[in-house]
Amino acid sequence: MSRRYVVALHEVGEKQVALVGGKGAHLGGLSRIEGVRVPGGFCVTTDAFRRILAQAPSVDEQIAELSRVDPGDREAIRALSARIRRTIEEIAIPDDVAAAISQELAGSGEQTAYAVRSSATAEDLPTASFAGQQDTYLNVMGAAAVLRDVSRCWASLFTERAVTYRQRGGIDHRSVHMAVVVQRMVFPQSSGILFTADPVTGDRKVATVDAGFGLGEALVSGLVNPDVFKVRDGEVVAKVITAKQRAVTPLPDGGTQEVAIDARRQELPALTDAQAVRLVELGRRIEGHFGGPQDIEWCLVDDDFRIVQSRPITTLFPVPVSDDEENHVYVSVGHGQMMTDPMKPLGYSMWQLTAMVAMHEAGGRLFVDVTRRLASPAARAGLLEAMGKGDPLIRDALETVLEREDFVPSLPDAGPGGPPPGGGAPAPIETDPALVAGLIERSEASIAALERDIRGKSGPALFDFLLEAFEEHKRVLSDPLSIQAIMAGMEATWWLNDRLWEWLGEKNAADTLTLSAPDNITSEMGLALLDVADVVRPHPEVVAYLEGARDEDFLEGLAKVPGGVEARDAIEAYLDRYGMRCVGEIDITRPRWRERPSTLVPVILDNVRNFEPGAAERRFEQGRRKAQEKERDVLSRLRALPDGERKADETKAMIDRVRTFIGYREYPKYGIISRYFLYKQALLAEAGRLVRAGVLREREEVFHLTFQELHDVVRSDRVVDPRLIREREEAFRAHHALTPPRVLTSDGEALTGAYRRDDVPAGALAGVPVSAGTVEGRARVILDMADADLEEGDILVTPFTDPSWSPLFVAIAGLVTEVGGLMTHGAVIAREYGLPAVVGVERATRLIRDGQRIRVHGTDGYVELLP
Repeated sequence: MSRRYVVALHEVGEKQVALVGGKGAHLGGLSRIEGVRVPGGFCVTTDAFRRILAQAPSVDEQIAELSRVDPGDREAIRALSARIRRTIEEIAIPDDVAAAISQELAGSGEQTAYAVRSSATAEDLPTASFAGQQDTYLNVMGAAAVLRDVSRCWASLFTERAVTYRQRGGIDHRSVHMAVVVQRMVFPQSSGILFTADPVTGDRKVATVDAGFGLGEALVSGLVNPDVFKVRDGEVVAKVITAKQRAVTPLPDGGTQEVAIDARRQELPALTDAQAVRLVELGRRIEGHFGGPQDIEWCLVDDDFRIVQSRPITTLFPVPVSDDEENHVYVSVGHGQMMTDPMKPLGYSMWQLTAMVAMHEAGGRLFVDVTRRLASPAARAGLLEAMGKGDPLIRDALETVLEREDFVPSLPDAGPGGPPPGGGAPAPIETDPALVAGLIERSEASIAALERDIRGKSGPALFDFLLEAFEEHKRVLSDPLSIQAIMAGMEATWWLNDRLWEWLGEKNAADTLTLSAPDNITSEMGLALLDVADVVRPHPEVVAYLEGARDEDFLEGLAKVPGGVEARDAIEAYLDRYGMRCVGEIDITRPRWRERPSTLVPVILDNVRNFEPGAAERRFEQGRRKAQEKERDVLSRLRALPDGERKADETKAMIDRVRTFIGYREYPKYGIISRYFLYKQALLAEAGRLVRAGVLREREEVFHLTFQELHDVVRSDRVVDPRLIREREEAFRAHHALTPPRVLTSDGEALTGAYRRDDVPAGALAGVPVSAGTVEGRARVILDMADADLEEGDILVTPFTDPSWSPLFVAIAGLVTEVGGLMTHGAVIAREYGLPAVVGVERATRLIRDGQRIRVHGTDGYVELLP
């Protein structure tokens, strides 16, 4: 088989990533765009790199060893990657490879200068840029120097930062190869970077130009602060001109040097406004060619721009696809559902099919388009109020959009689109516990009917059945009586907090009045695991067995241990009641506790260690007594006020109302997830049939298909293209690196909102007060429930909590989350258990160190970091 070690840039196709790497392929594409000037050159292909590796079989062994290293072991990564680089650099370049490179250089003369740049096959991709991960050498002169730096570029595939980047992205080191781009060097007056979308806000209509004098290395290395131009619609809308004291310039005999800029030039702009606008026009042409926002390296030579690189901007959050050119404002669904992780296609498509409002996918997350509601003054007020109660940061972000009066047009009414998230203001219902009991009974009957009727369904008949089941699902969700009951509990909470603050000067009084409210399925779930611990605790052999449990079939072996039958039965009974739950449970593709019961083992063992027998009943009774004492205290103080009897009577009615209905707030979600588990079991059974028929390789591949795509596959029995599954898997990994905004516009602007408060001490972290009280303790920063190792008195700090986290709440003293509002699940359960809690604390898991002592002010809504 003949090998091609060198290929001219103008011959490179942009799909030839496997041959010339991401950078080389992009440069080949750039050279074909009309009006775009790319310095000439060639690529040393990945065939040459493979040839080099074949010269030293020990490299394969070293790479295999590197693949087995724990990603967190930085010392081992540093040592191994350095050894691999040394090995590669010491390999003599084979004569035929060296000859091919030298022949390309020969026609230009010995004094021609080149830029020698690495170009890995996993570089400059739509989902991973790898920017700055491998090496670049500038002003390289002479064949010997070029060959030396080509060898260094090959070795730079194994820089510590490149190795770590691949490990974090789940990319196999052995699957990546290195090409090298060798280009004629250009010596610019100015150079820099053009982002065709604002890299900070994500706004696709605003381009940002960073510019400095000399070579671009001065900017990349942070040697100088660049001039910054913001360009929108062919006009510079903002700019900052800095004092540029240093520059990087070429040396006569090769290499570069850092020089001081004449004081008279330092504050001159590196570009004129007209040049910045012209550069952005060029960037828009490049963006259009590659089909997405680009990060472009440019040089200015005699008022003419040369483009030396363009790569996708991988950090921008995607924009939902729209079928019109109108402005749109989207609100994150995940922030309301307390699950901001990305979902796989089956997960988000199932949520779309069962949701009450239209939802749009972007970056593996779902968003609701609220543009029409914002456009109507009447609907806008209700939407902002609902959003503000749920998450004040969302409200602030929406108000920021509204301040730009030209973005959302004003309409006489809201038009189509359904009720605002969070519900409207339904008619009041009687304070009658029998209403809640009836709603729960109806929901359980509907789930039992689904479980009975779905049994045995397969093939197209299953999907016909599921589409009907989704309608029943939505009917149950939209039951007017259920919505009235939910709103009754929430409105009573707001009434109590508002009035008791007004009348008694007491903040968040409802938090104590709702302790141990009846019918709260989520708080019952946490307490029930304490009861499981009571069964396990008397049996040391069971405790020892569970401490070593790793496999998902541990329940089978448990029965063989003394006391194990009782423990197994208790865990099985818990799973029968709550096994459909899991972290991120709105995504049907997530493993449920019934599918992965080992998830619960650390929590059970923590409960065994941290609590005495009977803790569940005692905690519930303590909460109930505190609520009763609080009620007596509040009513007594109210009666002492002017018009006190009326105020006390109204307050008593609201206390009864909140205790009747607030627990039901958690039940509809339990019903949704119960139904989801039945859908999932049926779909996985169908996936098993498809595997046996040779249509799929593995059952879990269905998670990377939307429900509609899976339906089509079942109807046709058409084999699923493995490349589609691989693309979806890569996209899902890439989505994990994106931070979803609370609010997103159709221009791509991501808005997180801000707290506009002056009552937070300096250095404290502001958030939403959702459960009263103050507590000081050790912060445990936990990103995955499976990693929880809690001691009594710890304060849980985590990105978000959904109902599945509630078993941890019994062991903690306080709660801090990055996402949430007054009525989200974590807030409700924190109040149930009497835990001081602050939610919606931006970047809490990064600003608070694991093990650090903190003080949570659950009444006033902030967190102090203690020395």
